[in-house]
Amino acid sequence: MAGPLSNDQASQLQALYAEMAPKNLLPLWESLAQLVLPEPSSPARPHKWDYDGARAYLMRAGDLISAKQAERRVLILENPGLDGLSAITPSLYAGLQLILPGEVAPAHRHSQCALRFVLEGDGAFTSVDGEKAVMRPFDLVLTPGGQWHDHGNPTDQPMVWLDGLDIPTVRHFDASFAEQYEAEQFPEQAPPGDSLNRYGRNMRPLKGRSADRRPAHQPLFHYPYAEWRPALDALAASGADPDPHLGHALEFLNPVNGGPIMATISAHVRLMPAGFETRARRATDGTVFVVVEGEGRAWVEDEEIALVPRDILVVPSWKALRLKADSRLVLFGYSDKACQEKLNLYREDNT
Repeated sequence: MAGPLSNDQASQLQALYAEMAPKNLLPLWESLAQLVLPEPSSPARPHKWDYDGARAYLMRAGDLISAKQAERRVLILENPGLDGLSAITPSLYAGLQLILPGEVAPAHRHSQCALRFVLEGDGAFTSVDGEKAVMRPFDLVLTPGGQWHDHGNPTDQPMVWLDGLDIPTVRHFDASFAEQYEAEQFPEQAPPGDSLNRYGRNMRPLKGRSADRRPAHQPLFHYPYAEWRPALDALAASGADPDPHLGHALEFLNPVNGGPIMATISAHVRLMPAGFETRARRATDGTVFVVVEGEGRAWVEDEEIALVPRDILVVPSWKALRLKADSRLVLFGYSDKACQEKLNLYREDNT
């Protein structure tokens, strides 16, 4: 409360609070300042996970439990400020998943939207509603909410990717449903790459006699590195100056509406030339970054963090971020910007 209270008023209020509490009634005026903040104050902390260190633990887990036993053999990247919540930001989840040679992670579906960003291995697959996306390093693969998906690795090398899901968001809304498929893998419905061929060239099939088997709102689920990386290079080579806060940046889009890749998650890539340093930028979407290429440094508020390939960095909401590229630096990032924009909550501050 803002104003001073007399001793008598204070004691009467405390007696009122005590009487109301068993009836689950609380005085807003005692907590308004903590509920309606003047600006974001995330409990999440900036943090970096070293890929090599995390990978060593993941491989040890691979010796002890199979993908089938675990259903999904994943190490959760839990933010040190969100202990016990299995969250990397208050609205997002992140984990490192391992599929060993010959393994299948069995088919299931759930309310949560997920992305997979490949970190290691070449030739394993994610199957979405019976269509395989063959996965290569730094490919982005989606498993949108409600769609059957399984993973398999027919190669002789381990496959590791970063899982990004909206688990905390779905948990917030108490809207989680999940279902196991009756078989280990969902039956094949189309050849690998079919959706990419139909929707991945800024074009789409004309409506004809044959119905499209993909959901009308989410037809594309594979964004290969072999396509997004040249597009980023072409942008950098176009002669346009890099954005002072982002460098050269491109966002992954849903080809149906030009919007974010999924209803709750946005994703993008950035390229910063060697020696380039961004200006400080704050945004309300806490963002998870992966270093794809190069080395550099990040400053989150006043904390300096070294960046090398495959490092994973989380920058919480409304924390000022600056980046410097010691060599050509390429980053992938995902956030809850898609959800915030729908709710008219998203804001950024570029200084």
